[in-house]
Amino acid sequence: MAGPSHLPLGAMSVLAWRNLWRNHRRTVIMLLAIAIGVWAMIFMTALMRGMVDQMIKDGIDALPGLVQVHHPDFRDDPSIDHRIPEPGPQLRKDLEASGVTGWTARVRVPAMISSERNSRGVTLLGVDPRGEIALGFDPESIVEGRFLESRDDNGLVVGRKLLERLETRLGKRVVVMSQDPENNIADRGFRVVGVYRAKLSGLEESFVYGGLETVQALLGVPGEVSEIAITGEDYRQVDPLYRQVSGVFGTDPEILQWTELDTYLGMMLKMMDGFVLVWLVVIFLALSFGLVNTLMMAVFERVREIGLMQALGMKPSTILYQILLESLMLLALGLLIGNILAIATILPVRDGIDISSVAEGMEMMGVSSVLYPALKLKDLLMANAVVIVLGILTSLMPAWRASQYRPVEAIAKT
Repeated sequence: MAGPSHLPLGAMSVLAWRNLWRNHRRTVIMLLAIAIGVWAMIFMTALMRGMVDQMIKDGIDALPGLVQVHHPDFRDDPSIDHRIPEPGPQLRKDLEASGVTGWTARVRVPAMISSERNSRGVTLLGVDPRGEIALGFDPESIVEGRFLESRDDNGLVVGRKLLERLETRLGKRVVVMSQDPENNIADRGFRVVGVYRAKLSGLEESFVYGGLETVQALLGVPGEVSEIAITGEDYRQVDPLYRQVSGVFGTDPEILQWTELDTYLGMMLKMMDGFVLVWLVVIFLALSFGLVNTLMMAVFERVREIGLMQALGMKPSTILYQILLESLMLLALGLLIGNILAIATILPVRDGIDISSVAEGMEMMGVSSVLYPALKLKDLLMANAVVIVLGILTSLMPAWRASQYRPVEAIAKT
């Protein structure tokens, strides 16, 4: 194969490689700069991607469910007045046939919980234990006691932080008060049978779990629930699941995706891809000044040599392509080293980085105390593409400058 001036590509490659290493120190410094820049791009992108992914997953766990079905007025006034019928046999069959991976119905109302020493406002959840586990509740998060065993379980599962606030302990009785559909106070004593730990400690003070039928009996709403939550395979691709659920329930209840239920998380997901690209471009723009300087210095050192090659018949376009080939080799070698460094530093911490020392500050952003770097193939490819494209663009100036020398003037320079 021949280059633009009929000089074999192999010969051009050998010349470009030798020219790179004529000044070892400068080439090594530039390689280190590119490699560290690529490492920083990929590693920091993995950290940011992991942080956002974990934030979204934790937020979905707090909802939970990728799609929720409510009474149209429930979100504006989450009281027991705005309830819907619990799915009957036919609706259950339709849900299972629609391809959802899990669903559950729950009562969700504001309530007051009181111990012998303290009281707190909470959200009371009447749940079917099997349905909650199908939706993602982790039984391993129970640090004391047990989770609910059935829909008519008379026990109560509370968060670790809430237990501390109430100054009580496992096995003690607490009183839960809420409001029934007739606006009367509904209260009942529960024994604390389980204590759970949440990824976000704020959730431990917010939610308490009781059996679905037990809470329905407390509020006087047998066979009725506040919401139906459905989950699927991928939180990024919710539209197919949303259409399936809409086909099952029709238009009467309000059906919302998680991006509408938590608009902040939905916005973060949309912003992330754009932010990653901006981050990669900004980092490489800083590197590009060093790359241009290195190539310009290489050109200035070889002015007489370039003039001599032109005098011997080498075309300016060949010189331009040779300088670009040197740049491409430098970029490729830097990318290889940077990618290896990035993968070598991300894989050992893929099981999580403990950031509990700054947990309170991170929790304000909805991030748990363990950060899981997420190395995505598309982010790796994007980082490499940005380096190659911008690197070639920034190399055009020194390459063009080299190709514009006049042979007589270039040879005469000392």
